[in-house]
Amino acid sequence: MRPQGDGSVLGSPAVAVAFPGAVCRGSGYRFACELLKHVLHQRNQIPLPYEQLAYFCRRAAQDRDGTEKPLSLGLASRKCQQLLAELEGLFQHLEVMFSLTLVPRVLFLLGGNVMNPKELYELNLEEFCEGTAEESLQTTPCVRQFFHRLFVADVFSELKALPVTGTLVLVQGHRDCGVEWFRPKLNYRVPSRGRKLTVKLSCDGDLHVSASPPQHTAPAWEDYVWFQAPVTLKGFSE
Repeated sequence: MRPQGDGSVLGSPAVAVAFPGAVCRGSGYRFACELLKHVLHQRNQIPLPYEQLAYFCRRAAQDRDGTEKPLSLGLASRKCQQLLAELEGLFQHLEVMFSLTLVPRVLFLLGGNVMNPKELYELNLEEFCEGTAEESLQTTPCVRQFFHRLFVADVFSELKALPVTGTLVLVQGHRDCGVEWFRPKLNYRVPSRGRKLTVKLSCDGDLHVSASPPQHTAPAWEDYVWFQAPVTLKGFSE
């Protein structure tokens, strides 16, 4: 049984990443953030990879002596500063969400609106397992494996350029998880239109008894609903 509100598009591209064991607790949140950063850069919503953008934007904002290069001037813009602030806030609230409930799926919707986006990216965590730090895989090498698999799949190279647009974030969690920042969308169904890419994470091998069970075995999936972040991430270009 899949979580409520599943409207998966048959035949849509998918990338599967299987880790050889449970991963450290908190890794699901990390994968969600890293995938969002990657999608924003690959789909031309930010001009640089997120870490580079944050570094140059902060440096440019502090350099007001009139010697900035054109790139620095662009990165010091209000749009850049606003997007970075919104992303940092979103990441903080995502971390809280992941600490309050199992999160089987995360959606990033680019362009259009929440019901009819131009592009949809899903992170599927239904078969992802987390365990204690002593017995589990470390997050950093798993992130490297994650990105290696994305690069090998080469899912972005043939896409047409996407104009600067807005990005919406939705997270699936238990309806009574107590989250306050995200807004519940009780009857939301995943759109069937637009281009969709699913990235599915799973854990194979011998899972230690202390590891959380794969999320697809969790009971009462009907109690899991979608929550929408109350912010639209507006991309920008130089």
